[in-house]
Amino acid sequence: MDQLIKAMSEVNDLNRTHGVTQRGGKKYTEVFVRVEAFRKAFGTDLGIDTEILHDDGQRVVVKARIVKSDTTIGSGIAEEIRGSSNVNRTSAIENAETSAIGRALASLGLHGGTYASLNEMDAVNRKSQAMQQAAPPPQPAAPAAEPAPAKNEAHERALAWCKAQWDALKVMQTVSDLAAWDEKNSRLLDRLNEEHPDLYEKLYHAYNKRKAML
Repeated sequence: MDQLIKAMSEVNDLNRTHGVTQRGGKKYTEVFVRVEAFRKAFGTDLGIDTEILHDDGQRVVVKARIVKSDTTIGSGIAEEIRGSSNVNRTSAIENAETSAIGRALASLGLHGGTYASLNEMDAVNRKSQAMQQAAPPPQPAAPAAEPAPAKNEAHERALAWCKAQWDALKVMQTVSDLAAWDEKNSRLLDRLNEEHPDLYEKLYHAYNKRKAML
């Protein structure tokens, strides 16, 4: 127990000093950093075992276990869709394995600042889009009626709001400004993602582009 408490404390310290700043200003400690802290604390007393649960050429599922002899101490499962990102075009299994290990470590308390990282949450959209693209095309439906005016008006209002945010992002000078903007508009961004995912995707791209320039 003392080893685990020591490792948890070290990971928390590493989160402050080596954590990668994510959307909203929160930090995430990457898996390889946490594995180093894990090994430093436990040496070979505990092991990390991984297993491919599913791989059909499109969807990959990997399970990771923290083990002591034959006893499972912690575990985590991760899923990736081949082709859903640049990494997953060539290394979907490796990517899923890394995520699974990260979640297994998190189950012990060696989390990266939050149990599911922003990258993992962002992957939900990528996986969903990839699955939809791979799915058989839907059967033709009867001709639909013209869209209701109210829906068009809602989209136009959302578009106008996004344009204002794009202009605001362009003039931001620091990462702190971006973090404050994200915090202020968190609920609106969640709603935008639910109701107008196309606009959310463009705004999120603009956010990351500006962040990379600072």
